[in-house]
Amino acid sequence: MQMDKELVEAAQQGDVAAFGQLYDRYVDKIYRYLYLHLRRREEAEDLAEEVFLKALKSLKSFRWQGVPFSAWLFRIARNLLIDHYRKGVAPVALDEGAPSSSPDVESMVEDRLSIAQVKEAMRELTEAQQQVIALRFGAELSIAETAQIMSKKEGAIKALQHSAVAALRRLMASSFPELGQISTRLTDNEQTPGLL
Repeated sequence: MQMDKELVEAAQQGDVAAFGQLYDRYVDKIYRYLYLHLRRREEAEDLAEEVFLKALKSLKSFRWQGVPFSAWLFRIARNLLIDHYRKGVAPVALDEGAPSSSPDVESMVEDRLSIAQVKEAMRELTEAQQQVIALRFGAELSIAETAQIMSKKEGAIKALQHSAVAALRRLMASSFPELGQISTRLTDNEQTPGLL
């Protein structure tokens, strides 16, 4: 697998396939990060596409400055989120759309409700805590990657993640007592991205 640096350099020279590989590598992580903040699948998809359009337009000016290419993409995503909120777009509680007719519809609905409740509780966290939860668990980034994106030391990210998860656990236990088992899973899986 090619390294990001090689792909970025090729894309800067006009190699569309190289940019396509970068897109394929990061689109899901960017989408999950945005989705945790936006609550609407369509908005997250639209903003994720906008992140890559903006990245493509600005790619020639991108310079390696000791941080990974992914950090640059997440900064674009964060700036677009800020712009999105400045426009006054109000988030909704759940995704629209009817459940599918698959045999496991009940567990899909429960998962969707659980994610919506976690997102609701996240609104009570500080901006930094929301960011660390979205990057670690939503985008499934490592502590090191999260530290680079947030411009913090790894130890600070670990402490921030710990306090964010503890706060989420307290919020969910008081706001949603029926979700005690989910908040316990959050605590048990603090070091394992991919929970949300």
